[in-house]
Amino acid sequence: MVLWKDYHLAHSIGDALETLAHAPGLARLIAGGTDLLLDLQQGRHPPVHTLVDVSAVTEMNVIEIRQERLYIGAALPLNPIVASPLVQEHAVALVEAAGLIGGPQVRNTATLGGNVAHALPAGDGTIALLSLDAQAEIVDLKGKRLLPLEDLFLGPGRSALLPQGELLVAFHLPLRSPYEGSAFRRIMRPQGVAIAILNLSAWVKRRGEVIEAVRLALGPAGPKPRRCRETEQVLQGKPLNASILEQAYESLIREVSFRTSPHRATAEYRRHMAGVLLSDVLKTAWVRAAGE
Repeated sequence: MVLWKDYHLAHSIGDALETLAHAPGLARLIAGGTDLLLDLQQGRHPPVHTLVDVSAVTEMNVIEIRQERLYIGAALPLNPIVASPLVQEHAVALVEAAGLIGGPQVRNTATLGGNVAHALPAGDGTIALLSLDAQAEIVDLKGKRLLPLEDLFLGPGRSALLPQGELLVAFHLPLRSPYEGSAFRRIMRPQGVAIAILNLSAWVKRRGEVIEAVRLALGPAGPKPRRCRETEQVLQGKPLNASILEQAYESLIREVSFRTSPHRATAEYRRHMAGVLLSDVLKTAWVRAAGE
């Protein structure tokens, strides 16, 4: 079976966009390809005329500080992200999430941009980035724009990116300030099924013994990756203790929607474990926020 006809290795963002726009048939971007190639091989994606490889685009393969924000190229494989001192300093939750995606060999190839663009409700990289208040840099032939990450998702497996007209270039994250910390945890099947049963990420800013600000993201909690803003409001301005954790858990299970999956877990199990993850992640982020 022929899965694609033409293959183009792009060396710039403009090169990639021009090739996408002028391909004579269906064109798709590829970097790691760990999702797309499987979908093509297993018939979940129609055959492609042109694959446009962006793995050699310099702008999409760097981690650096730009304009007082952490810039992470979307074509970077996951292992370099996990190993980056800058990401370890400013985005610990993302280090923990990226280090759990697939196995070591997959992480040498799979990219953060691919994990996000696949738009799964419980994508590990996506959930961590949501708690870290990430923005997506999207470029088309007219220019670039920054989009709050949450606005990138339309539904399960559906992103707002125009597949033959837009390119997800990078992610922009706030730099860590004193008394801020983050954490990520997930529950998965021990048999090696890659998709999480449940995952949760938190970012916390402390003011003494009070939660000055907090961001939470949980998946799968509905058709799209999402922040848990009602639960954030319950936590904000409160001390982190057993009473507030119980209130936060009650808010969380009212705010989100769990479903039973025959391949992963029941809704009841997810509701129960959401409380376990919430307590673990908040306490870990809280401790990490104690130091400057």
